[in-house]
Amino acid sequence: MYGIMISTKIMEDSFIFKLYEGLPRQGPGSDQCTKKMFSMIPGVPDEPRILDIGCGTGAQTLALAELAGDAIITAVDVYQPFLDTLKKNGGRRGLGHRITTTCASMDNLPFDPGFFDIIWAEGSVFVMGFSNGIRYWKDFLKPGGFLALSDLVWFSDNPSPDTREFFGMEYPAMTNVRGNVDMINAAGYTFISSFGFPDSAWWKNFYEPFEIRLAEFETIYAGNEEAMALVEVSRKELAIFRAHSDEYGYQFFLMQK
Repeated sequence: MYGIMISTKIMEDSFIFKLYEGLPRQGPGSDQCTKKMFSMIPGVPDEPRILDIGCGTGAQTLALAELAGDAIITAVDVYQPFLDTLKKNGGRRGLGHRITTTCASMDNLPFDPGFFDIIWAEGSVFVMGFSNGIRYWKDFLKPGGFLALSDLVWFSDNPSPDTREFFGMEYPAMTNVRGNVDMINAAGYTFISSFGFPDSAWWKNFYEPFEIRLAEFETIYAGNEEAMALVEVSRKELAIFRAHSDEYGYQFFLMQK
């Protein structure tokens, strides 16, 4: 997950993980969006094996565990403290016995080909790039398995100059819904459905707690140039969304192998 503005260079910096520690989500989303997408999957098998890639602290992992009562979920993230939080929260909610965590990179997954019925990835595919991610992860799906993920897309064909400049730096590969659907088809999937996140999935569930955490982070790491650079780009992200949220947003995509 990890917000929307994290370039590969910033992802390599441990400060990004420190910034997102303690947050209920590491990016926009909601249990309602997770539930809506899950309900669109036709014919979910009994006891499905689900892989949640880039899970963060696992808000959507726990939602999936409650939605699919017999599911066995493997949650993957590159940052072990996030996985520790997920395990703790899963235990508190009585879901821990159905969730296994694995600390691994999403581009080097330690699983057998064709093992999972469903792969889930909320707000994480940008790390690899949409096309690279869906092509690599496809190998881990069973024939007929499903991939559900969210990605940042353009809603406007003519975004404002400051928005275009910002995402030209932070997510230059970003395209529109049609562009992602074209990549889904080119990768050999069957495209099933898609929908956009409401503003509440941004503000209530992510940006409001994120702004509080950002102020704390700024105080803790005051004087550290790398940390302050992260604060600066984060505040820019918030300002861009306040002014231009109609120009871009997260879109959920569902496809079948």
